[in-house]
Amino acid sequence: MHLIIIINHLSSLIYSLVCGMKSPNNSFYEYALAKAEHITSAKNIAPLLAQIATLPYIPTSFYSDKGIHIVANDEYMYKAHQQTFCTLAKKLKPWRKGPFFLFDLHIDSEWQSFIKWQILAPHCDLRGKKIADVGCNNGYYMFEMLLHQQDKPQSIMGFDPSGIFNAQFAFINHFIQAPLNFELLGVEDLPLFCESNKHYFDMIFCLGVLYHRLSPLETLKCLYQSLASGGEVILDTLIYESEEEICLSPAKSYAKMSNVYFIPSVATLRGWCERAKFSSFEVLGFKPTTTQEQRQSEWIDSQSLEMFLNDTQTLTIEGYQDPIRGYFKLKKY
Repeated sequence: MHLIIIINHLSSLIYSLVCGMKSPNNSFYEYALAKAEHITSAKNIAPLLAQIATLPYIPTSFYSDKGIHIVANDEYMYKAHQQTFCTLAKKLKPWRKGPFFLFDLHIDSEWQSFIKWQILAPHCDLRGKKIADVGCNNGYYMFEMLLHQQDKPQSIMGFDPSGIFNAQFAFINHFIQAPLNFELLGVEDLPLFCESNKHYFDMIFCLGVLYHRLSPLETLKCLYQSLASGGEVILDTLIYESEEEICLSPAKSYAKMSNVYFIPSVATLRGWCERAKFSSFEVLGFKPTTTQEQRQSEWIDSQSLEMFLNDTQTLTIEGYQDPIRGYFKLKKY
């Protein structure tokens, strides 16, 4: 455990120097470090990170084809450790985002995340840009971003305060060795992170986060404040189908999710974005969430969408509109 904390401390210190953070005594630096140490030293997380740190190095390549595929350069190197990899991957459940194909191991995640990426990718020019993925989960979309265009982004950084998702990312990236950064911070931390590091983003992805926030307007303001001039936000959120400026605020839960607070109509969302000072609001598309995209698998050990809808799958189990997602591009001029 102490080794993990020391490694995290050194990694944070090196990163702060690279990004130009004012001083190791900077108050935000101390806050971020304390938060990361608290998360990574948790009794259910620290042993997982320790196991990941001892995994053997196996040279690989990776590609995207309805999931992230990791291929060993020498199959004999991984076959000797195949059971170890499988056992550890199962300890890292639940796998929400994916799928990942690690050698012969198919990590069949709850979400078929490539479906969303196929919708968003045509609208994303990432070349040479500083990218943030807020609420990045296990980093699935960051791996997709690396493969999106021949000319790579300048940097890709994920933000998520979840210990288990951070551990999943560490596990997958142990094999890929991608130049990605994962910060154990939430969207509310983003403006101070950018100010402390003098590091503002050209593009921020905020996928499936907004309806989980108690103050969606403040969240949009955080995103705006963290963009460089001319920057863009790619936003994915649940939408309430109505032409009016209204918002669904579920009394107890939405599709059995107790942490869904506000589901806006498009008109309401546009108003929120204007209040947050975004100068452009572009609708990229809409898509109902189906059981082909989100479903139960052995890699989550819990129920999924099919149990959260009514018998005809036309309404949520609570009687609300069934889930439909909207995809938007917001700009800061």
